[in-house]
Amino acid sequence: MNQKGKQFINDSDIDWQDLGGGVKRKIMSYDENLMMVKVSFETGGIGSLHNHVHRQISYVDSGIFEITIEENRKILKQGDAFFIPPNLVHGALCIERGTLIDIFTPFREDFISK
Repeated sequence: MNQKGKQFINDSDIDWQDLGGGVKRKIMSYDENLMMVKVSFETGGIGSLHNHVHRQISYVDSGIFEITIEENRKILKQGDAFFIPPNLVHGALCIERGTLIDIFTPFREDFISK
């Protein structure tokens, strides 16, 4: 289901996209300027180190994660959040099964199926 511009989002209406390695995501809604993504991790799941031109802020909805931003590492748990300016190398290791809510600006065109 295309979530572009959806104003009201029901989680149960959106299929998971399996990214492998115990990680899956749902594109909750987006437009050209903003995107919300729900990312579920099994224990040991890894969001590999990467960078992108987008600003990102992420909320730890559940679980425990080791978040790396450049050379900095921090353990974050439910209720915590982190901000990533453009082009900084970052990644996540899931220590205890959980979910991150990622917000990007502008939207991640590379996440949208053609």
